[in-house]
Amino acid sequence: MSGTAPQGGEGGGPGPEGRKDPRIFRYRSELPHPAEKVFRWHLRPGALERLTPPWVQVRVLDREGGISDGGSVTLQLRRGPLSFRWTLRHTAFEENVLFRDEQESGPFARWVHEHRFQDLGEGRSAVEDVVEWQPPLGGLGELLGPGPVERQLARLFAFRHARLAEDLERHGAAAGGPVRTVAISGASGFVGGSLAAFLSTGGFRVRRLVRDGADSDEDLIPWNPRRGELDIHLLEGVDAVVHLAGEPIAGVRWTATKKRAIRESRVRGTTLLARAVARMDHRPQAFVSASGVNYYGDRGNEVLTEESRPGEGFLADVCQAWEGATEPAVKAGVRTVSLRTGMVLAPSGGALGTMLLPFQLGLGGRLGSGRQYVSWIDRDDHLALILHCLQESEVHGPVNATAPHPVPNATFTGTLGRVLGRPTLVPAPAFALRTLLGEMGEELLLSSVRAIPRKAQSTGFHFAREGLEEALRHQLGRIEE
Repeated sequence: MSGTAPQGGEGGGPGPEGRKDPRIFRYRSELPHPAEKVFRWHLRPGALERLTPPWVQVRVLDREGGISDGGSVTLQLRRGPLSFRWTLRHTAFEENVLFRDEQESGPFARWVHEHRFQDLGEGRSAVEDVVEWQPPLGGLGELLGPGPVERQLARLFAFRHARLAEDLERHGAAAGGPVRTVAISGASGFVGGSLAAFLSTGGFRVRRLVRDGADSDEDLIPWNPRRGELDIHLLEGVDAVVHLAGEPIAGVRWTATKKRAIRESRVRGTTLLARAVARMDHRPQAFVSASGVNYYGDRGNEVLTEESRPGEGFLADVCQAWEGATEPAVKAGVRTVSLRTGMVLAPSGGALGTMLLPFQLGLGGRLGSGRQYVSWIDRDDHLALILHCLQESEVHGPVNATAPHPVPNATFTGTLGRVLGRPTLVPAPAFALRTLLGEMGEELLLSSVRAIPRKAQSTGFHFAREGLEEALRHQLGRIEE
């Protein structure tokens, strides 16, 4: 992406009867892709989700049609304690050139957003977003001035253009691979939902394994791992299976019942899917199953690669059983990958989502001694790594889904505080975490895992964000000035 040029401040003068004219905001960038390809990306399912920044709390309430047929979308947006609905209608569709979103109801007095595409020749194009808007909150919005809105628009569109460029590059690098149709379990989850949108915008067909029945949607595949129910015929035609479903491990103390649910949800679901792909008439090209860096246990400062021995503890045992449950697929000759995933960074969920509020309030700090290593990965890099595992035939077995530079917990918390502009002076002593959270606190928060992604890098995977601060600024929209 090049030539990014946010502009704002046009308009806003007195109109008829003293009313303000709409203000105009522009953001333009150039891409090394033809306009037709870039426009087609916007037509695919998941485009809205990919263009929504991770720090924005938004949910699609209703969607009718697409951008090409005068469709509409109704969103629910949250900002702190406030929540509002926003209904937009798509108009002025001109293939490869333009489409427009017009507010029917919502927070602004006026909102008209034009998405413009210009072919520059030689495989290049320009994308320009032009927004005409009038302040929200009526007269109060006029008194507050346009500055805060324009700053948020600049932050929003900088992210959107950067993600568009990155996703197009990622998919271009993976083009021509053997996988085009992917079945995903856990597709409504923190990682799975983003993966479905990422793959869909790249031209993949995504089929979701769901527990609530498939109705008449052929892209929904019913299954029930607890009861061992899955019709393998419904998987026919799938080129790969990505298995992400499992009982959450964080948030509550581990009782005997919770620990049994954590283990059984992973082993039963993985066994069911591995046996299914092994028995299919036309087996998938790849079976990618989640695992965790907890496989290695608490290992202090030891650098851990995919060749390192397993560790000890409840989660280490679970991860070993989890990976072992893929064996039917391995024996059937299906290329199988176990993703030993670290802390996936995005503010909409996971560990970062949980710790964000206390850090924003200035109540964050190191956990225990702060010397224990945290193996982390930017969520967009995680999605791209899954795509790499799907498409690259030499990738098999365990893969550490972690960034190249794990950091001690004290470094992690200090970096997060710096990105947020908040102090990190409130440590959580180890004895308090053990008292409050028991075994969960010991294994999730105080254990040290220094895993590096040797196999990912040796097979040609490129991390867009190797450094922790860079990843946090990307995910939180806190671009360094």
